[in-house]
Amino acid sequence: MMNELPGSHFARRRPRGWYVCLVFVWTLLWVADGMAQEVIVYGGSGERRGASTFLERASSIDVISPQVYAVDSLGNVRGGVPQRLLEEARETGTRLMPLIMNPGFNQPIIHALLDNVEAQQKTIDFMVAEGLEHGFWGWQFDYENVDRHYKDRFTAYFQRAAKALHANGMTASVAVVPTNDQAAEGGFSRYMQDNWRGNFDMKAIAEAGDFISLMTYAQHGGPTAPGPITGLPWMREMLDYALAQGVPIEKISIGLPFYSGYWHPDWFSNGAVRVRGNEVQFTRADSLLTANNAERIWLPEHGVTYGFWPEYGVFHWVFLENARSMQAKLDLVAEYPGLRGVSIWVLGAEDPDVWPLLDATFK
Repeated sequence: MMNELPGSHFARRRPRGWYVCLVFVWTLLWVADGMAQEVIVYGGSGERRGASTFLERASSIDVISPQVYAVDSLGNVRGGVPQRLLEEARETGTRLMPLIMNPGFNQPIIHALLDNVEAQQKTIDFMVAEGLEHGFWGWQFDYENVDRHYKDRFTAYFQRAAKALHANGMTASVAVVPTNDQAAEGGFSRYMQDNWRGNFDMKAIAEAGDFISLMTYAQHGGPTAPGPITGLPWMREMLDYALAQGVPIEKISIGLPFYSGYWHPDWFSNGAVRVRGNEVQFTRADSLLTANNAERIWLPEHGVTYGFWPEYGVFHWVFLENARSMQAKLDLVAEYPGLRGVSIWVLGAEDPDVWPLLDATFK
């Protein structure tokens, strides 16, 4: 769930012509560099926002994308990029692309918004004004947990937003929950397809916007059994499907994880007892394996290390995202020349040894 967001921080408004000119220069530089692949790194909400570690890693990051804006059912937007991150992005020349989301990925909120064109326009007007106020390079939609029957309404909303943002010199993109459009008649796969994966018209979104961030992380997570965060076969299958839907390869930024996964049995306040899957930082995942003397098992076909150990007779599991697993994913990325780049969740959760690998690949 998303933590409470801070209020907006306002700086002096830049003249619109100056900002459009700056974005145009950024675009020219990107083209002049042979459409060099870019590294987008997300900053999470609350304590995971990443501002505390951004400056240290800014030279390796092309676009910083903090998850700091939330919209309600009436189109009111709250939140703001921390002043420190605004200043450090300007100082380092790093492009800023905040996410706008339905808080906690609340489904009734996003459905009410998609049913209300006036509310949608309110968010679009906010994004334009806020982006010009703070010099944002662009915005990314991160609306998730949307019923598939809202696909057309979601697409139309993004098309209007993209048109307005482009007219004001900003990029427009969508964080897309990946799919291969396959699911059982019922059960978990059907739930995921109907509520999380099936509402993205990827081709239409890519045509209207600048790119999609294909979130191929979270193959396994909180509601699933233990497994890879991003297994290589899954990553390849989701990417191939997006391409087959007509999304140009240069408009795909492929998702990569910095975080690891930890699964353990837990008791909840409502009396339920079940397995809990958590996103955890590399340092915690690594220390859990070490503290419990767990064997580290490398799965070459999936490009990930895992381990497990018993506590009071019940296994706990860690799937570890580290430099080795990152290199396996970067090798896969190299199989698809022309990709726009990578979109990585989340700053501050990584194995420090991934940064030289990213630099060697993209810088």
